[in-house]
Amino acid sequence: MIDALDRSLFSEDHHAFRDTVRKVLDTVIAPRMDAHEHDGMVEREAWAKVGAAGLLCPQVPEAYGGPGLDFAFNAIVGEELSYMGSAAGFTLQSDIVADYLVHYGSEEQKKRHLPGMVDGTTISAIAMTEPNAGSDLQGMKSIARKDGNGWRLSGSKTYITNGQTADLVIVCARTTEEGGARGISLFLVEEGDDGFTRGRNLDKIGLPGNDTAELFFDEVHLPADRLLGPENGGFGMLMQQLPQERLSIAVQGQASAQRAYDEAVKFTKDRTAFGKRILDFQNTRFTLADLKTKLQVGWAHLDWAIARHVAGKLTAAEASAAKLWHTEMQWQACDASLQLHGGAGYMNEYPIARLWRDARVARIYGGTSEIMKELIGRSIG
Repeated sequence: MIDALDRSLFSEDHHAFRDTVRKVLDTVIAPRMDAHEHDGMVEREAWAKVGAAGLLCPQVPEAYGGPGLDFAFNAIVGEELSYMGSAAGFTLQSDIVADYLVHYGSEEQKKRHLPGMVDGTTISAIAMTEPNAGSDLQGMKSIARKDGNGWRLSGSKTYITNGQTADLVIVCARTTEEGGARGISLFLVEEGDDGFTRGRNLDKIGLPGNDTAELFFDEVHLPADRLLGPENGGFGMLMQQLPQERLSIAVQGQASAQRAYDEAVKFTKDRTAFGKRILDFQNTRFTLADLKTKLQVGWAHLDWAIARHVAGKLTAAEASAAKLWHTEMQWQACDASLQLHGGAGYMNEYPIARLWRDARVARIYGGTSEIMKELIGRSIG
């Protein structure tokens, strides 16, 4: 279990909120995790229940149906969801999509979409990645051309989390023929827009309980009020919001690593070989000691990063470093913990198997580890 009582980052209000999060997730999500993996998505009823309990979009202001809290509350949901081992796409809605609307949306856009995102009746996604444009967003090909007072959007996106179920998708597209970072804008595409279609629910190595789709836009007509933020200002908005996305992934990575370690300790205490507990072998103790040390360092660093972000001081390079370190450590912890389970670790009935499968993509999405190193390197001077 994540022990947050001695983490100075959190107040009594945070602790009370964490208790609520645990109770709701234990009731609504835990009994359905196998079903989510079988179905390839989280049912809308679960979204509505989690929203009704106040777990979605904590940072949304009260004027738009939210509680107006700080990112530390988001982090609590991310920690508890990841520790549980659920692949539900709640954090994408709360930590990523909502802030684009809060910071860049018009009053009409905020009132139209945010209340539903808070109460779980609206599911959202953000579509950046394309078949030939992943970590390098400047390579995107989707384009929106002026059409009277509106736009015509054409292109395709892939690997889009919540893509099958989303009612609202923020789509990144070019609004000029010019390449590079210039001429990228953000648009709001809604379920039912003519020309907007979805491909199959993609078959992934891990995170099977989280729907991931290909999205297609065939001359989708968008009224002028579907432009989010300034025309040609999309790349700047993406760069402003990516640090929080990467911090969110770091939060999830740290919590997942903690659960993997806890599962390894529990298993090696119970399992015996050659007449003694697996835990009593030096190799086991040294492996767990190494993980325990990294977890101790990780929690301290994570709290520093969250506090710095809440204060508005976390830089893009610092967020990239957090994403890099915590997801790499997550993979080390999950892989080492699975190894300590022996053959049992390869069986899906054990939690470590799910943790291990789901951990692999964390070093890829939100920007690969290699891209994080490149971004950190550029900040050096």
